[in-house]
Amino acid sequence: QVQLVESGGGLVQAGGSLRLSCAASGRTFSTYVSAWFRQAPGKEREFVAAIGWSGSSTYYADSVKGRFTISRDNAKNMVYLQMNSLKPEDTAVYYCAILKGGGSVKYPSNYDYWGQGTQVTVSS
Repeated sequence: QVQLVESGGGLVQAGGSLRLSCAASGRTFSTYVSAWFRQAPGKEREFVAAIGWSGSSTYYADSVKGRFTISRDNAKNMVYLQMNSLKPEDTAVYYCAILKGGGSVKYPSNYDYWGQGTQVTVSS
Protein backbone atom coordinates (compact mmCIF):
# COMPACT_ATOMS: atom_id res chain seq x y z
CA GLN A 1 0.00 0.00 0.00
CA VAL A 2 1.27 3.47 -0.93
CA GLN A 3 -0.13 6.74 0.37
CA LEU A 4 0.56 10.01 -1.42
CA VAL A 5 0.31 13.58 -0.11
CA GLU A 6 0.79 16.56 -2.43
CA SER A 7 1.79 20.06 -1.38
CA GLY A 8 3.10 23.28 -2.87
CA GLY A 9 0.08 24.51 -4.79
CA GLY A 10 -1.14 28.07 -4.65
CA LEU A 11 -1.92 31.25 -6.52
CA VAL A 12 0.70 32.66 -8.87
CA GLN A 13 0.76 35.23 -11.66
CA ALA A 14 1.30 34.22 -15.25
CA GLY A 15 4.99 33.77 -15.94
CA GLY A 16 5.69 32.73 -12.38
CA SER A 17 6.88 29.46 -10.91
CA LEU A 18 5.74 26.86 -8.40
CA ARG A 19 7.25 23.65 -7.12
CA LEU A 20 4.91 20.83 -6.23
CA SER A 21 5.96 18.06 -3.89
CA CYS A 22 4.53 14.58 -3.37
CA ALA A 23 5.41 12.64 -0.24
CA ALA A 24 4.98 8.88 -0.52
CA SER A 25 4.77 6.22 2.14
CA GLY A 26 5.81 2.63 1.60
CA ARG A 27 9.16 0.96 1.21
CA THR A 28 8.55 -0.04 -2.42
CA PHE A 29 7.98 3.50 -3.66
CA SER A 30 11.34 3.59 -5.41
CA THR A 31 10.41 0.68 -7.67
CA TYR A 32 7.40 2.37 -9.28
CA VAL A 33 6.80 4.92 -12.00
CA SER A 34 5.57 8.20 -10.52
CA ALA A 35 3.58 10.84 -12.35
CA TRP A 36 1.69 14.09 -12.14
CA PHE A 37 -1.76 14.61 -13.62
CA ARG A 38 -4.05 17.61 -13.52
CA GLN A 39 -7.75 18.25 -13.77
CA ALA A 40 -9.39 21.57 -14.53
CA PRO A 41 -13.07 22.23 -13.76
CA GLY A 42 -15.31 20.51 -16.27
CA LYS A 43 -12.42 18.70 -17.93
CA GLU A 44 -11.02 15.20 -17.79
CA ARG A 45 -7.91 14.39 -15.81
CA GLU A 46 -4.89 14.78 -18.08
CA PHE A 47 -1.32 13.58 -18.02
CA VAL A 48 1.36 16.13 -17.18
CA ALA A 49 4.62 14.27 -16.56
CA ALA A 50 6.02 10.91 -15.46
CA ILE A 51 9.35 9.61 -14.22
CA GLY A 52 10.77 6.10 -14.15
CA TRP A 53 11.79 4.37 -10.92
CA SER A 54 15.45 5.36 -11.24
CA GLY A 55 14.76 8.89 -12.43
CA SER A 56 16.63 8.40 -15.68
CA SER A 57 13.50 8.33 -17.86
CA THR A 58 11.05 11.22 -18.00
CA TYR A 59 7.94 11.87 -20.07
CA TYR A 60 6.03 15.10 -20.60
CA ALA A 61 2.81 16.26 -22.15
CA ASP A 62 3.45 18.51 -25.13
CA SER A 63 1.67 21.36 -23.37
CA VAL A 64 4.24 21.50 -20.56
CA LYS A 65 7.42 20.36 -22.32
CA GLY A 66 10.22 22.85 -21.77
CA ARG A 67 8.41 24.54 -18.87
CA PHE A 68 7.89 21.75 -16.31
CA THR A 69 10.45 19.36 -14.84
CA ILE A 70 9.66 16.19 -12.93
CA SER A 71 12.18 14.70 -10.52
CA ARG A 72 12.32 12.26 -7.64
CA ASP A 73 14.38 11.54 -4.55
CA ASN A 74 13.96 7.87 -3.67
CA ALA A 75 15.93 8.23 -0.46
CA LYS A 76 13.28 10.67 0.77
CA ASN A 77 10.29 9.03 -0.95
CA MET A 78 9.54 12.28 -2.75
CA VAL A 79 8.47 13.30 -6.25
CA TYR A 80 8.61 16.90 -7.43
CA LEU A 81 7.19 18.98 -10.25
CA GLN A 82 8.98 22.25 -10.97
CA MET A 83 6.66 24.48 -12.97
CA ASN A 84 8.07 27.55 -14.70
CA SER A 85 6.58 30.09 -17.09
CA LEU A 86 3.13 29.27 -15.82
CA LYS A 87 0.10 30.14 -17.91
CA PRO A 88 -3.55 30.64 -16.95
CA GLU A 89 -4.37 27.40 -18.77
CA ASP A 90 -2.19 25.53 -16.27
CA THR A 91 -4.82 26.23 -13.61
CA ALA A 92 -6.05 22.91 -12.24
CA VAL A 93 -5.91 20.52 -9.34
CA TYR A 94 -2.64 18.62 -9.63
CA TYR A 95 -2.44 14.98 -8.57
CA CYS A 96 0.48 12.72 -7.83
CA ALA A 97 0.08 9.08 -8.89
CA ILE A 98 1.93 5.77 -8.79
CA LEU A 99 1.96 3.14 -11.52
CA LYS A 100 2.77 -0.34 -10.22
CA GLY A 101 2.17 -2.37 -13.35
CA GLY A 102 2.63 -1.85 -17.05
CA GLY A 103 0.79 0.18 -19.60
CA SER A 104 1.14 3.66 -20.94
CA VAL A 105 2.13 6.30 -18.43
CA LYS A 106 -0.31 8.73 -20.08
CA TYR A 107 -3.58 7.05 -19.06
CA PRO A 108 -5.00 7.69 -15.57
CA SER A 109 -6.76 4.32 -15.57
CA ASN A 110 -3.38 2.55 -15.47
CA TYR A 111 -2.40 4.09 -12.14
CA ASP A 112 -2.84 2.33 -8.82
CA TYR A 113 -2.45 5.05 -6.19
CA TRP A 114 -3.46 8.70 -6.11
CA GLY A 115 -3.00 11.64 -3.80
CA GLN A 116 -5.76 14.04 -2.80
CA GLY A 117 -4.54 16.81 -5.09
CA THR A 118 -3.27 20.35 -4.68
CA GLN A 119 -4.80 23.43 -6.32
CA VAL A 120 -2.71 25.53 -8.69
CA THR A 121 -4.22 28.80 -9.88
CA VAL A 122 -2.46 31.02 -12.41
CA SER A 123 -3.82 34.53 -12.80
CA SER A 124 -3.45 36.53 -15.99
